[in-house]
Amino acid sequence: MTRRPATDAELNQLEARLDAWLADWARSQSAAGPDERPLLLDVTRDADVPRRWYLRLSGESRDVIAIWLTLRQRTLAYESYVLPAPQHRPNSVADFVLRRNHSLVGARYGIGPEDALYLTGELPTHCVDEDELDRIVGSLWSYVERDFTTLIRLGFRQ
Repeated sequence: MTRRPATDAELNQLEARLDAWLADWARSQSAAGPDERPLLLDVTRDADVPRRWYLRLSGESRDVIAIWLTLRQRTLAYESYVLPAPQHRPNSVADFVLRRNHSLVGARYGIGPEDALYLTGELPTHCVDEDELDRIVGSLWSYVERDFTTLIRLGFRQ
């Protein structure tokens, strides 16, 4: 049986929980030593979309990794922009990400607006907790870090 949609009160509670989790993370980053590069660079709330957060994370193979979290009535949707439409060998890029999708947990590569490549996923609202938020953000970060250089090489170099 499908669970009922979250009530406004439940969504408000989850929204406050996400805000608190992000605030705690930002606080812990500000306490990092001068030689430590913070992972969380910025958190912004979307003014146009209710219950949407925009996270900017520092990367290694890619300077900044952006993640959007959107709390909906039934799910927490998440996505990360990976790269624009490939200019060269789009079939090689498609083959690579389809094979990667087989081993990804909780996310999948897909083609989004403007033929750009995204990582996306959803989690039922009743499963959202701090451990799952850590897993989601950590997984998206690691997938982008692992695949970005290969995707650039496949799609943008001859």
